[in-house]
Amino acid sequence: TAQWACVEKPYCHLIHYLRLSHHLIVLNYLICTFDKLKSVSSEDIKITDAVFDGVEVRVFEPPAKGDESLKRSVVYIHGGGWALASARTSLYNNLCRIMAESLNAVVVSVEYRLVPKVWFPEQYHDALRATRHFLQPDVLAEYSVDPSRIAISGDSAGGNLAAAVCQQVTSLSDLPVRPKLQALIYPVLQAFDFNTPSYQQNMNMPVLPRYVMINYWIDYINGNYDLAHELLINNHTALNVGRALSFRARLNWTSLLPPSFKKNYKPVVQSTGTEAIVERLPALLDVRAMPLLADDATLARQPPTYMLICENDVLRDDGAMYAARLERAGVPVTLDHFHDCFHGCMIFTVWPTDFSAGVQTRNSYIKWLDENL
Repeated sequence: TAQWACVEKPYCHLIHYLRLSHHLIVLNYLICTFDKLKSVSSEDIKITDAVFDGVEVRVFEPPAKGDESLKRSVVYIHGGGWALASARTSLYNNLCRIMAESLNAVVVSVEYRLVPKVWFPEQYHDALRATRHFLQPDVLAEYSVDPSRIAISGDSAGGNLAAAVCQQVTSLSDLPVRPKLQALIYPVLQAFDFNTPSYQQNMNMPVLPRYVMINYWIDYINGNYDLAHELLINNHTALNVGRALSFRARLNWTSLLPPSFKKNYKPVVQSTGTEAIVERLPALLDVRAMPLLADDATLARQPPTYMLICENDVLRDDGAMYAARLERAGVPVTLDHFHDCFHGCMIFTVWPTDFSAGVQTRNSYIKWLDENL
């Protein structure tokens, strides 16, 4: 069993219990055994499970209306730190059903494989394969989807995968259909700097403290927990780490964030660090894992973007920096900043976790899709 490297004190014993690999397996087993919903359709929405190029998906289809021939569509990728949750759990089943009803859209929810069964880049490959399959003209025709009205979306780790998939599909010359929009919900977009203002401000915030996010990253890229402290203090991207130098300007928060975010926080940049970390774990600088590291040419190809961020979230600045870089690359961006909300809130809209923050963020997200898709 891997040993826990506790880098910050609050909640340490709880996270120690949850983050060890065998407990993570048990936790996800409980979630996916007792909370998975079968594909039960209703009069309003047809729900079916399918396989797209070897990847399981759940498809939500509203009933056909007599005066329409094609529907718009959303490819949705769920969150959970690349390790937890499922397209079939009640929280995501409920979200996608409401999206399909509210938007009169076909929603494809991707059931990618999780840590510890697989690690990066397999989650990315699953999401990409399912999306590419769906974007084929014959598949879109099967589901009566308008090929000019498709969005790619996801929350948290799913937002990471959605951004990475969108970067890839917009660069493929052999793909005749491109997404019209992308909608990212408090996405995790980089592991280069764990000392952005939002990481410092919210380091002990419940739901997603900083050390939990670091350990999700370690799990995702199949690293060791003994690296947690070095990542925490940015030793992996120190000035003497040659591989990291070319990326530094792409997420320089001192130039990308507004003063209201920067406040009085100071950058944490080590002059001398540990280059062996990125040699052992090259995924730390892999754009497929870290969409915020993409070059400007890649960003310029991205579709109009909705970015939802929460003030009480270590990942606030990941989303804000990506939004700023997309805007500088000429991409229309809607940055939706919720001052009183927290990471993960959008899926908490069902009793007993029916929070006003969840309803508020979900409604804003669906409203933007309705007006733009």
